[in-house]
Amino acid sequence: MAPIIFVLGGARSGKSRFAEERTCAFGATEKVYVATAECRDEEMESRIALHRARRGADWMTIEAPHRLAETLSAEASDDRAILVDCLTLWLTNRMLADADLEAEYESLIAGLKVAAGPVVLVSNEVGLSIVPENALARRFRDEAGRLNQKVAALADEAWFVAAGLPLRLK
Repeated sequence: MAPIIFVLGGARSGKSRFAEERTCAFGATEKVYVATAECRDEEMESRIALHRARRGADWMTIEAPHRLAETLSAEASDDRAILVDCLTLWLTNRMLADADLEAEYESLIAGLKVAAGPVVLVSNEVGLSIVPENALARRFRDEAGRLNQKVAALADEAWFVAAGLPLRLK
């Protein structure tokens, strides 16, 4: 099994930048950024532009807001390092599509187990705050926690990033 690195943190914690550095450290011929965001407003458009500018032109970008497991299966290879940013945006997309989340998790984990090259996955830790007041937000928090646990259990390394500082968990 190729190395799997899991990077977890809060909003604006520095997790994406750290994940980009970990992806580059593999020294792969190609770096592939798998984007899970769907651009729905100007604020998201601005965030995406900042991420693209920071990465530079030597990254290949693949947009996969829904078919993440299939994308990993199709794109993983020995000469590529893949960065998935981020699992919580993908989870949001799948929840809004009323997908069978347990089946989605199983498919993702199965795809990661057979990925031909290294994969770095970014996710938000959303369970450290107050309990949300609405059912959808509570469900999202709980599902994100479940997904994060599954990926962390599989990962060779797990990191928590806060204030730009990475802390190795595993």
